Amino acid sequence: MESKRQQKFSRLIQKELAEIFQREVPHLFGGAYISVSVVRVAPDLGLARVYLSVMNAQNNESLLLEVRANTKTVRHLLAQRIKKQVRVIPELVFYLDDTAEYAAHMDKIFNNLDIPPADEDDNNGEDDTYTK
Repeated sequence: MESKRQQKFSRLIQKELAEIFQREVPHLFGGAYISVSVVRVAPDLGLARVYLSVMNAQNNESLLLEVRANTKTVRHLLAQRIKKQVRVIPELVFYLDDTAEYAAHMDKIFNNLDIPPADEDDNNGEDDTYTK
């Protein structure tokens, strides 16, 4: 469970990183649309785990490697934005957020299930296990 302080810090970092990825460094990542879906901050505020959602990328894994290679640049831009609001600029660790892909995959599985309709004549809605 995150403290209020961690939650507030996470929201600040999420907002600022979203701006950075949208406006300042999109040219670094081949025009891919990168959004920051979640930021989880360590209790000492020294580490931020940043989960990214990616669209319009050729390969999400290679894009993640590019983002990780440019972590120093992104962290520097973040520092420029929040240096007057915080004491410590956290180390950034980037991960791919695959929840949207997972949800789409689960939808596809559920849509392909062949579930026969319930037989209305069976027990007339009663359960045989409790008959006396």
